[in-house]
Amino acid sequence: MTQSNADSFSGALPSREGPRGPLSGIRVLDLSAYIAGPYGCSLLADQGAEVIKIEPPIGDNLRKYPSTLSTESRAFLGVNRSKLGVVLDLKQPGDLDTLMALVRSADVLVHNFRPSVPPRLGIGYDQLRIVNPRLVYCAVSGYGDTGPLAEKAGYDQVLQTMTGMCTLQGKKDGPPEVLYGSVVDYYASAMVAAGVSSALYERGKSGLGQEVGVSLLAAAMTLQSARLVWADDEPRDIGRDMRSGGITGIHPTGDGYLYISANTPHFWKALCAKVGLEELASDARYDTVRKRAALQSEIVPRLHAALKTRAALEWEAHFGEEVPCAAARTVEDMFEHPQVQSQDMIMHFEHPVVGGFRALKRTIRFGRTPGPPPFAAPTLGQHTDLVRTFACATLPQQDEKP
Repeated sequence: MTQSNADSFSGALPSREGPRGPLSGIRVLDLSAYIAGPYGCSLLADQGAEVIKIEPPIGDNLRKYPSTLSTESRAFLGVNRSKLGVVLDLKQPGDLDTLMALVRSADVLVHNFRPSVPPRLGIGYDQLRIVNPRLVYCAVSGYGDTGPLAEKAGYDQVLQTMTGMCTLQGKKDGPPEVLYGSVVDYYASAMVAAGVSSALYERGKSGLGQEVGVSLLAAAMTLQSARLVWADDEPRDIGRDMRSGGITGIHPTGDGYLYISANTPHFWKALCAKVGLEELASDARYDTVRKRAALQSEIVPRLHAALKTRAALEWEAHFGEEVPCAAARTVEDMFEHPQVQSQDMIMHFEHPVVGGFRALKRTIRFGRTPGPPPFAAPTLGQHTDLVRTFACATLPQQDEKP
């Protein structure tokens, strides 16, 4: 991006007011949809980057997801904060020209098309690096860009099921169970933000952009790195899960449920003392996590009987800092949680259609360069006219070479 283009663009679009972030001055073109790519770009926006979300005329399909909000999808609002919204039909030559003008001034482009699609549209990496050799080009795919599944559509829960996550989540001898919350997508988004940031750091030394590849398959496998260890002399059917079993887990109380973690000797002894079962802590049969897991049928009924004497929130307060635990809450409870408030994680947004709402502010904190405040996700095509004006002003003249 040349300084003249940056100055022209900043004059044509709403500027982000507030302190600089680590990525202030970086321009990101977000052509991705759903969660992994878009939220990765929101993480870049959290750090000060200027992100332009480019959608087809029908919009990001996440806008159409079920929602109790009547005018916009809750999922879309939560995933696409701090972006300018533009509609382009890349199958139309004029709109493709507009994108190329944006590419000339961009630092980063993120998409989640299947590998064969970008070259067909004229926006493959080899095509765009001719236009802008400094471009960091991040392709988010389901399975990577090679192999028998490269062209298959990939989705969070498909990859969970494929890679063993659902099998291990299910109860013993029970059916596989999905981990709700799009954990693969959100982990992939963190990989997008990390990979792009690293490529930008390297570009500062080499002066050149490069292609960055992130896949949902890689994200799902990375989430299971502790399980994906297979010694040469081990059989196939062995226990690979990390659950310690029995004591550490969610337990019923007199009112509500409580998660307890008591794997270390220190926390095990503290738990026993706090619930009035000191004799268990001094019993050599239970002095390791492995022993307690094997004998959980002896311990858990006594623990449950003790926990029935108080409510989950009362136990949480009683355990304090001595036993790691949490009462089971709803997500609505977290908006007002004092720890969340103290970390300044929630803020009030204004949206042109939805109106006012509270949502996540940002989750990475920088002391010297905190970055400008976030703003609400755009409506479909909200900033198209502004961006087209800039693009027309920066298109090469007939005597210029792109």
